Amino acid sequence: MAKSELRGIAHESIQWSIGLSVLMILLGVVALGWPLAAGVAVSAIVAWLLMLTGILHLGFAWHTSGAGGLLWEVLVGVVYLAIGIYLFRNPLAGLTSLTVVLAAYLVLKGFAEFGFAAAVRPLSGSGWLLFDGMVSVLLGVMIAAHLPSSTAWAVGTMVGVAILFSGISRLLLALAARKLLLRVV
Repeated sequence: MAKSELRGIAHESIQWSIGLSVLMILLGVVALGWPLAAGVAVSAIVAWLLMLTGILHLGFAWHTSGAGGLLWEVLVGVVYLAIGIYLFRNPLAGLTSLTVVLAAYLVLKGFAEFGFAAAVRPLSGSGWLLFDGMVSVLLGVMIAAHLPSSTAWAVGTMVGVAILFSGISRLLLALAARKLLLRVV
């Protein structure tokens, strides 16, 4: 592969990264503008995913040999399906559990960002990943500290903030990579 082809691929990848980062920023702003709607949307998506998983488990049960495996797959499928249907019919009631899960996710995501920032530390812009990790951990702790009173708005607001800051950090990292690529060319 020629050097010019590699540069073209790198340039195209950076452009995609910039575009997706901008999209993340816009989605974060939309979620911040309508936090309850964003929270209900997250709850509905989780409900659909649980129902789909339940259906897949029930379908897999047909291909399971042995009564123990069949019974287990049917039981797991019914549980996924029942929880998914409950969340789909009661998206606001599902926000409390999703809020707890979101708090845990943000804390874990933050620590993962710390690891990623350490791995790419020599690169320009890697400090933004560290900043993203700190914001994520802080948001996760804030959600957990205000349970259950904040469940009506917390999921949408916190998802919006997390998406916004992830988009900003990725955009700044992509811009730093583009600047580096231009120096190499």
